Amino acid sequence: MRIVIADDAVLLREGLVRLLTESGHQVVAAVGDGEALVKAVVEHRPDVSIVDVRMPPTHTDEGLRAAVEARRLVPRTPILVLSQYVEVSYADDLLDTTGGPGGGIGYLLKDRVAAIDEFLDALRRVAAGGTVLDPEVVGQLFARRRRDDPLRELTPREREVLSLMAEGRSNTAIARALVVSDGAVEKHVRNIFTKLTLPPDTEQHRRVLAVLTYLRN
Repeated sequence: MRIVIADDAVLLREGLVRLLTESGHQVVAAVGDGEALVKAVVEHRPDVSIVDVRMPPTHTDEGLRAAVEARRLVPRTPILVLSQYVEVSYADDLLDTTGGPGGGIGYLLKDRVAAIDEFLDALRRVAAGGTVLDPEVVGQLFARRRRDDPLRELTPREREVLSLMAEGRSNTAIARALVVSDGAVEKHVRNIFTKLTLPPDTEQHRRVLAVLTYLRN
């Protein structure tokens, strides 16, 4: 494979160059900042790029933002992101912003590089268009989404009602579908509004907001 590496830590960058070269791959560029990464991807069109999340000048999310820009300029270019820690917001951004169909995406902790065979296998899968996520990242993503899920407080029946609302059904139609009274449906709808913390407004407006919440989750 033809590979671009972007990491400001010289020792890790050079270590990756050596590892990949000895494994039969070609490192077409090894750079230390996000701007250089974007230029290298545009110039070389690599099979996959290995990118550190935190790079100069602020050492926050430059690597991720550079990966997003690289994929904008070279659509679906495969990216494997490496991070020192599990940074869930970055993983979410990577999946939401750069995980388009046909382009590989990976997010691994740097510790995984030490397991050479597993790391190389992950790199191959990303280059082939797959998605590779570190088990710790997956665990924290699920935990965060469970915490942030506004639907988590709804009962199974309230979820059924909301699902039918999303189909555009009126309270009467929902009552017929669930074989319950109109009053029971009205009570479920009021509970849904309360649990989703939708402010008092016109009934129709709150129904729309409730349905949008359902569709987003």
